[in-house]
Amino acid sequence: MAFSYLEKKAFKNGFKIIAGADEAGRGSLAGPVAGAVVVARIEGSPQTLFRGLPSTAIKDSKQLSANQREEIFERMIQEPRIKWKVSFIWPSVIDRINILQATKLAWKRCLKKLDFQPDFLFIDGNQGIEKLKIEQQIVIKGDQKIFLVSLASIIAKVSRDKLMERLSIKYPEYNFSQHKGYGTKLHLKNLKKFGPCAIHRKSFKPVKTGVVKI
Repeated sequence: MAFSYLEKKAFKNGFKIIAGADEAGRGSLAGPVAGAVVVARIEGSPQTLFRGLPSTAIKDSKQLSANQREEIFERMIQEPRIKWKVSFIWPSVIDRINILQATKLAWKRCLKKLDFQPDFLFIDGNQGIEKLKIEQQIVIKGDQKIFLVSLASIIAKVSRDKLMERLSIKYPEYNFSQHKGYGTKLHLKNLKKFGPCAIHRKSFKPVKTGVVKI
């Protein structure tokens, strides 16, 4: 996947540093939501990093296998031309401010942690970030259309999966390493048997209602 028409247009319009933002774990019943922001300059395009991969390799993380995501992730963390940050917002905050605001908070924290700020940001979905002093554009299914958003999707997904695998060791009865906190049949079965743990989202059904249908 190369820079999209919209990304090329942003560069042609004079923006020097553009970024893409996406999340992982928004619909999960347990664990944090992960937000990621990936940045590229007009010079030193990061696309050459992915030579040798199929042209369709960089896309929405949900359309890739775990091995494919891992390969792309490993290339990214070794590439100095790609700057990225990931941030986790935990269930206690999600329950207090809701999942949409938690996702936006994760992106804001990513932007604050970057060594330099982008002057244009593409965001996956239909909601922008309020009071952001950066030009932004929301793109429906941006993780399938925008190169940098696709990379952010992969970063968020791999980072969160790794975290959920570690949490599975702390909470072995829930098998988080298998379902990553999503409402699978196995997860619902364990939730019904053991009840919610500290990292379940208490504001999410069926955790909130206690009614678990398997």
